[in-house]
Amino acid sequence: MPMFRKSMIVLLLLALVAGGGALYGMKSTEDATVLDAGAKQAMSSSAREAQEDSITVYVTGAVNQPGVVSVAAGARVADAVNACGGLLPTADAAKINMAQAVKDGQQIRVPEKGASKATKNATATASSSDNGKARASTGSDADAGELININTADEAELDKLPGVGPSTAQKIIEYRETEGQFASPEDIMKVKGIGKAKYEKMKDRITV
Repeated sequence: MPMFRKSMIVLLLLALVAGGGALYGMKSTEDATVLDAGAKQAMSSSAREAQEDSITVYVTGAVNQPGVVSVAAGARVADAVNACGGLLPTADAAKINMAQAVKDGQQIRVPEKGASKATKNATATASSSDNGKARASTGSDADAGELININTADEAELDKLPGVGPSTAQKIIEYRETEGQFASPEDIMKVKGIGKAKYEKMKDRITV
């Protein structure tokens, strides 16, 4: 009998130990599941926040890798240009405002150096072989046929457009600096003082 009792006690203790181990294992699994779900939720929230804090812009022109890039909300033109590998040696950085804040969906075009200068030099060379009256006529025709980039032109160039004076030219430049570059020639009608009638007069003379 004493031996039987001892055996029963030993078996009972073993059963208690086994039961406690099983309960501990189940509790650990539940904790791990809760922790895993919490980690996934935290990662998902971080991903959403990162996506909400970025914007997408389209960079073209004289940059190393033109295309669509994502930058942080509140980024500047310089950040978008750097995301495209930086400027090419031929880029005319003086014609673009690197400190301008960019907006989601905006197009940024970086102009190249010497494009307008080369056109003017070619016109001057062609005119130099004619007499004074012919030179004036040739120069006038060349100015009429030269497209003006409304995203990069200065006040003097914009002033050449039909219906645009110094005041309107300044408004065009101010619009570029505050609202960003024009995505298409038609966008110039967003500038105060330029309506459908004025646009029809200048549409064959402008580009972006």
